[in-house]
Amino acid sequence: MSFFAVLFALMIEQLKPLSPRNVFHHVLSGWVRWAGRNFDAGADVHARVVWAITVVAPAAVLAVAYMVVNRYSTVLALVLDVTVLYFTLGFRQFSHHFTDIRDALEEGREERARELLARWQHVDATDLPRTELLRHVLEYSLLAAHRHVFGVFFWFVALSTLGLGPAGAVLYRMAEFTSRYWSYKSHVTGTQTHDRLMDFSTRLFGWLDHVPSRLTAFGFAVVGNFEDAVETWRRHATLWARPNEGTILAAASGALGVRLGGQAAPSVAEQQGDMSRTFSQGEDSEVIDAVGSTAGVAPQMAHLRSVVALIWRSVVLWMMLLALLSLANLIG
Repeated sequence: MSFFAVLFALMIEQLKPLSPRNVFHHVLSGWVRWAGRNFDAGADVHARVVWAITVVAPAAVLAVAYMVVNRYSTVLALVLDVTVLYFTLGFRQFSHHFTDIRDALEEGREERARELLARWQHVDATDLPRTELLRHVLEYSLLAAHRHVFGVFFWFVALSTLGLGPAGAVLYRMAEFTSRYWSYKSHVTGTQTHDRLMDFSTRLFGWLDHVPSRLTAFGFAVVGNFEDAVETWRRHATLWARPNEGTILAAASGALGVRLGGQAAPSVAEQQGDMSRTFSQGEDSEVIDAVGSTAGVAPQMAHLRSVVALIWRSVVLWMMLLALLSLANLIG
């Protein structure tokens, strides 16, 4: 049933994508903000309590609800799976940014492309050369695809196999969301957030993302240039400050034969005190910084189409594997 849940969710999401500023995102932001305001006093135990409330509790409640529903109706359980996946998994939550930037570059409007990148990731793209602009778009898109699709996919299948339904999808997305939320609130908006909560959220999400990030990298290697992907992964993953990000980007670099890595663009909000684009409005904020670059050719326009093809081939790969596992489960 996991195969059909993912398939239906992806189909529905392509036909009816969520708005970046949907009600679900506002509720989610409000829940995380409320927990932090009422339960975080700066101690280690408070960080654990806040993380349990914001990440573990929703997943646990959903797991119990799923087991109750599944006991009475398999069809309703499937509907619940698809509904949760619709809100947690999918490309269209970020792909419009990528498409708009690509279209602007194809039309020769580089300044417009820089404005769109700045709006998407809150970075100062004013002085970025064309190749650096393309590099940033490629890197942000690869990581967004992992966090919105492949990471959710892994944890959904893993806990669904244990009979917990879509709890894994919620667990992963909430962990990913909170790890970015607390860091963003502290570093960009200037809102006081205790270091222990930021560190704890980031560390636990890193643990949850350890296996999914390596499976994503492996998928890119299988559907791309396998030898170069593995070699670049082995040699250059440590260029990035965050190991999970480095694994994904290094493998993708080798799979596509494109040079990735380098200094991150500066944050607009940090430079200008711009607090207008807040996290609660649905905007993402990432800092991808590396101490060097991988081998490969400089990013070109053709790589924007290549990365889309790479991601979709990887989706097909994992869907085929899930279909085979589902078939084996039915036969067995």
